Amino acid sequence: MLKAEKVVKFYALCNRLKNVVRSGWKVWHVKRERLESVAEHVYGAQMLAIAMWSEYGYDLDLARVIMMLVIHELEEMVIGDVIPFEVSAEEKKLRGREAVVELLSELDGDAPVRKLAEEFYAQETAEAKFAKECDKLEADLQCRLYDEEGCIDMSKQEGNAMLANKEVQEIAEGKRKASEIWLEYNRRKNGYDENFLEVSRYAEMHGMNLVSKGVLDE
Repeated sequence: MLKAEKVVKFYALCNRLKNVVRSGWKVWHVKRERLESVAEHVYGAQMLAIAMWSEYGYDLDLARVIMMLVIHELEEMVIGDVIPFEVSAEEKKLRGREAVVELLSELDGDAPVRKLAEEFYAQETAEAKFAKECDKLEADLQCRLYDEEGCIDMSKQEGNAMLANKEVQEIAEGKRKASEIWLEYNRRKNGYDENFLEVSRYAEMHGMNLVSKGVLDE
């Protein structure tokens, strides 16, 4: 197979993620004409990584972080966008790693890219941990935006598998919005450093819809 053919084939394969809607928004019955795709989540996580790196002065290789954020999402073309509690974290990691290796095998020069994928799943380097924190926090910030648009009705969550989880139910007590639940859940579960905790708490306390506040108005 020609190198050009492999590039086009791999691009076309990855392009599918533009049309894969994030599963969590379906579970939470988000009412919106257009929901976020996996590809858009990747973009958001990368932009968040740039902002966090810039404002908080992290001493790490940002290029590796950006690569990890896009590479690990390739798994969803094989295993789908698995929501929390559908499978264990370890099983998801195993299935995800296998899927990424399978997809990258389409490229002859996949070794350096595969190494970055393994680094992300191992969670042993500063870059891998930073990437994971960006990945998790981005989802919570997107949820916050949907809440501010009025897209999530907490009184209409019949069949929501996430709310059936006991730990989530505990966090949900006294919370009025879905984003408040997930911001708190990920603060507890993901070992955020103090900077990610600060951003998470700020988003919950102050909101983040810049358009409604006139920041981006013409």
